[in-house]
Amino acid sequence: MRQIFLDTETTGLEPALGHRIVEIAAVEMYNRRLTGRHFHHYLNPGRDSDEGALQVHGLTRAFLSDKPKFQDICEAFLAFIGDAEILIHNAPFDVGFIDHELNLINLQPLLNYCTEVSDTLVLAKELHPGKRNNLDALCERYQIDNSRRTLHGALLDAELLAEVYLAMTRGQESLLVELDASPQSAAEMAIDLQKLTLVVPPASEQELESHHQLLERIKSESRGNCLWARGDPASAGHD
Repeated sequence: MRQIFLDTETTGLEPALGHRIVEIAAVEMYNRRLTGRHFHHYLNPGRDSDEGALQVHGLTRAFLSDKPKFQDICEAFLAFIGDAEILIHNAPFDVGFIDHELNLINLQPLLNYCTEVSDTLVLAKELHPGKRNNLDALCERYQIDNSRRTLHGALLDAELLAEVYLAMTRGQESLLVELDASPQSAAEMAIDLQKLTLVVPPASEQELESHHQLLERIKSESRGNCLWARGDPASAGHD
């Protein structure tokens, strides 16, 4: 199963107000193993970032001025994410911005280019209701080193998200091992019951007596309708 962990940094919070993506990153995982392949670009938004956003990512307009625009990297981005599940922390935010960028160049929304989009924030809230579930809190909870995260960066955050996701879904590993097992290996693990010798120790006299007394009590309370008493091996010595 191919999965892509994705993150963006933006000039602000609302694409409807003209805010744009300034950084986009995607990290590839295949069958729960990071492949080392990733997609990463800084982007020229053609505008300043809001002060709050600048404090988060530190990507100034001067730094971004010679970087490509989204339309310049779009084809490569869509090729990288194709036929994969995309996982994003707080997916509506990033998807909203990506859909806005795609719309500006007359392309379809993101879901038209991948198999599905999953929100890891929703998963985290299901696992840890009532607790902080941002990326820093999850890294602390699962003991994942995020000491390099002095500022938000799309590539680092996508890599950390992949590690957090593996930690949150660790119980799936045994299931995947079972699914990957070949029929031959399963047959080799099967036990031939016909070759087993079952030892059945006989009941002692005391056990037979206790069993008979119990059946007699059931027989009395059921007014003689105890079916078990008819086959009682101890009844031969008592009737």
